Amino acid sequence: MITDRSSSDASPPDAERLRLAQADSGEQDWRAWGPYLSERAWGTVREDYSEHGTAWDYFPHDHARSRAYRWNEDGMAGVCDERQTFAFALALWNGKDPILKERMFGLGGDGGNHGEDVKEYWWYEDSTPTHSWMRWRYHYPQAAFPYDELVAVNALRGRDDTEYELVDTGIFDDDRYWAVTVDYAKASPTDLCMVVTVANRGDRAATLHVLPTLWFRNTWAWGLPGGDRIPRLTGQGTRLVGEHRVLGQLLLEGDGGPVPLLCDNDTNAERLWGLPGRSPYPKDGINDHVVNGAATVNPAREGTKGALHYVLDVPAGGQRQIRLRLSRTASPPAAAPPPPADLSDGFEAVVWARRAEANRFFAGVIPPAATPDEALVARQAIAGLMWGKQFYHFDVKRWLEGDPGSTPPPAGRRHGRNSAWWHMTSFDVISMPDPWEYPWYAAWDLAFHCVSIARVDPGFAKEQLLLLLREWYLHPNGQIPAYEWAFGDVNPPVHAWAALKVFEIDGGRDYDFLARVMHKLLLNFTWWVNRKDTGGNNVFEGGFLGLDNVGPFDRSAALPVAGVLEQSDGTGWMAMYALNLLDMAIVLAEHDRTWVDTATKFFEHFAYIAAAAYEQGLWDDEDAFFYDVLRLADGTKVPLKVRSVVGLLPLAATTRLTAKTLHRLPELGARLRWFLTNRPEYAQVIGTRRLGPDGRQQRLLSMVGPEQVVRLLARMLDPDEFLSDFGLRTLSRAHLDKPFSVSLGGQEFSVGYEPAESTSGLFGGNSNWRGPIWMPTNFLLISALRDYAAFFGDDLQVEYPTRSGVKRTLDEIADDLSARLISLFTQDDWGRRPIYGACQLFQTHPDWRDLVAFPEYFHGDNGAGLGAWHQTGWTALVADLILTLRR
Repeated sequence: MITDRSSSDASPPDAERLRLAQADSGEQDWRAWGPYLSERAWGTVREDYSEHGTAWDYFPHDHARSRAYRWNEDGMAGVCDERQTFAFALALWNGKDPILKERMFGLGGDGGNHGEDVKEYWWYEDSTPTHSWMRWRYHYPQAAFPYDELVAVNALRGRDDTEYELVDTGIFDDDRYWAVTVDYAKASPTDLCMVVTVANRGDRAATLHVLPTLWFRNTWAWGLPGGDRIPRLTGQGTRLVGEHRVLGQLLLEGDGGPVPLLCDNDTNAERLWGLPGRSPYPKDGINDHVVNGAATVNPAREGTKGALHYVLDVPAGGQRQIRLRLSRTASPPAAAPPPPADLSDGFEAVVWARRAEANRFFAGVIPPAATPDEALVARQAIAGLMWGKQFYHFDVKRWLEGDPGSTPPPAGRRHGRNSAWWHMTSFDVISMPDPWEYPWYAAWDLAFHCVSIARVDPGFAKEQLLLLLREWYLHPNGQIPAYEWAFGDVNPPVHAWAALKVFEIDGGRDYDFLARVMHKLLLNFTWWVNRKDTGGNNVFEGGFLGLDNVGPFDRSAALPVAGVLEQSDGTGWMAMYALNLLDMAIVLAEHDRTWVDTATKFFEHFAYIAAAAYEQGLWDDEDAFFYDVLRLADGTKVPLKVRSVVGLLPLAATTRLTAKTLHRLPELGARLRWFLTNRPEYAQVIGTRRLGPDGRQQRLLSMVGPEQVVRLLARMLDPDEFLSDFGLRTLSRAHLDKPFSVSLGGQEFSVGYEPAESTSGLFGGNSNWRGPIWMPTNFLLISALRDYAAFFGDDLQVEYPTRSGVKRTLDEIADDLSARLISLFTQDDWGRRPIYGACQLFQTHPDWRDLVAFPEYFHGDNGAGLGAWHQTGWTALVADLILTLRR
């Protein structure tokens, strides 16, 4: 990773910010090309045409090299244009593997894993927001990749066992691996300079086949009207030339003496099903030619998929570099051959300049007070977010019905997964939770992504938040789509919260953005009120709400007894949602008085929801905690006394009304006074007042009143309950010795503290909120503490940690919790990063220890990283924590 900031001194000032401004204004589309190629397209819902939704069986890894994808493409270190007309990626072969390494390998939950789990090691080391500079790193074994061993050993393991990872095979023990780095530098929006560095870390000379590969996404094989025109790639000397009727002419040229190999991006139907295919040189032709010497590449050097084949002999401890340039050289139609690409002085000048400009840009983002290690973590976190932007194409109606040129899918699909979302069409670049484990967007994940993205590219962050609210995403009934496995699942309503955060980070001036978001969120809020408040009593259900198996039974499935589950988190989310919309309406009303009525509406709605949480028994005054309550058909209420993050989330429902705001919006002030006079039962949630820093009155609107705040924080900040050395656990550690248990319908249901992977398959194999530390809920609770601190100032101090005898302000506690979360990634006094646990290779090896992963969640006691390994979606919130703490 580039860390030498001094090299930026000679570069033009703010060059990356200028590119961002040009992209936002439409002057130059610097975002047109980027790392929008997924790391995995096989095993996804989009490619699944099975009757029962068995995506991993229908399109397994073994098919990926031979079968044309229907909706998108995948590859390693990949880039493409924003419509994925073309794709470029790296393929490798160590001379021993049975197949080319064209894509990352991994296993699903039914393969002995706790979820969809990749079995390879790569890192996103760097990226500017416009992708003018990027770096990707991969460690590729020199011995035969142990595909069969990983499958066999994991298949023998159960939920009580740890997963069997690539490092466990011992394949890296002798340092015989290739460290492969790809650097990208843009000379223009559609001109990419690339340097591929292959370093032999072993103690003997070795040979590596490197195949930079260019291909067109298959749009011609599906029988769509007007979609039968086939683009063309040709091999000309040491380069590939592409012709596309819309994109125009593409050129991929490399230095040295590579051999062009061409085939077609069409399915090898003979290999897969024993049927004739469209092309005699199908998608796996290059693979079969390089690995087996087969005559499976087109001798005429024409096709729709091509590679420049390099064979590099590298001495022990040595390295070799390849220079490549990928550019759009002419608009359509392009008849003349492109001129030779500059791979010498001009190329070197572009690479040097973009690297220096990236250093200058991040020097302006990351505060000088951040330690070098914190700066490294923040920069790699942002890089992961940038590399996590993926082209996402999915027309649900067409997917349900099947393509005109294909066998119709089973009839049951029309009434199965996502059938109620037939209106939805996606053809966009979207921020994904993870390019391999989660190569599809998730609504509440994306909201958290945007908060961190706004730190470097607020324009893209705003566009992303607006995207999921557009007519072709938002359901006609107002529901926001959750994720492709089940668009109809219910994610927490954090879109409004994220929009406010992005608005503030961007300077608080883009009222048009806020109004556009607000209009659509009014529909979504109404959907929640109409669909998730069964009793009409202002307490909410919602199902799992992103928290998976945090409860004693699956909250998204049918209840074990007749009744309704009234949820503390669902009610807390909705109280927060009402306050977020109140805050939005207040901001907008100061510029457009028509929003005043909306502000008073959400002020009242918040009061109803917050008070109902107490009236309906969600708050347990004896335990000083919020619990879910099961309301049975006969009216009996059964509190589910699980002390989990479910009972902490109501803390996030808080905001302040200042005297300045009430003066500017007298209608709101009048309504508030009327409410307190005529509806005194709501005083607990809207009645707290104190003088603000300006000496004027301010009022706290909060689902958790001052007395409850102190008592609830005593639980949250207790090391024997939620507080760990690395943040807040999802489940109280008190449930380790005292699991919660309840008998319902003749069955026993229980929840016990599990700091790592869950032994319960309650909500699927990759779901675990029974003890580990999760970044998004920690981030929300830290934000809530800062909101309370803005109201109470230094006057409110609580014991931290609980029973320590030491009292701290809420801002000090928020700072310390932030530092604990940051310490998951940074080196401790012994030079170890807690996320890497006991793995010595990652902890001590100089070639591995500064390559930072961003796991999905963390061990509740020791901080080891768990779950998806590249979850630099919401886990990248650590960058925001660093920027805030060191500002």
